[in-house]
Amino acid sequence: MDVKIADSWKQRLAPEFEKEYFNTLVAFLKEEYKTQKIYPAGKNIFNAFEKCSFEDTKIVIIGQDPYHGAGQANGLSFSVSEGVPSPPSLVNIFKEIASDLGKPIPPSGNLERWAEQGVLLLNAILTVRAGQPASHHNKGWEKFTDAVIQTIAAEKEGVVFLLWGKYAQDKGSKIDRNKHCVLTAKHPSPMAANGGGWFGCKHFSKANEYLKSKGEREIDW
Repeated sequence: MDVKIADSWKQRLAPEFEKEYFNTLVAFLKEEYKTQKIYPAGKNIFNAFEKCSFEDTKIVIIGQDPYHGAGQANGLSFSVSEGVPSPPSLVNIFKEIASDLGKPIPPSGNLERWAEQGVLLLNAILTVRAGQPASHHNKGWEKFTDAVIQTIAAEKEGVVFLLWGKYAQDKGSKIDRNKHCVLTAKHPSPMAANGGGWFGCKHFSKANEYLKSKGEREIDW
């Protein structure tokens, strides 16, 4: 099956596109986009891979599924489209960056600027019905994104994985901690973050310190 995804990823993920689960997923999505309001727009489903090549990937941030509100999802985990107010989880991410690095909270919640520096903003599930969180759960996306994580973990070294909340931590449980830097914290959503374990995690400075130790350019968060 010919899937429109950046070449650097396509050559590594090609075997997934021929598997039965992926063909079933594509058939499901075609029907969903025809009959329901689905986010993100079809052209942005693989945006994370377009904005951050396999070769450039230095950090992986794993989200769950896209925002389900109008105009929010742009194919990058935790990110919103230009001009859209930052959702509560993203506000808490910016607050932690401000506390950790002393950077002001940015006016835009569009995280393409991170992706272009080598941050793969990967949702476990790449599509969702409007107003229905987790509506595309167990349709095949999880298998695909497991393959993405396994490919990065196997073929690269010294990648920083930021795993926020139990869902992301379970998804990253097989990553070799001797080969990569794995940082865990509570999820930045208000429900989880306000109970402690998110604020003060200092993941952004820790990630940069690790990159620096490997001779890599730090991320301008």
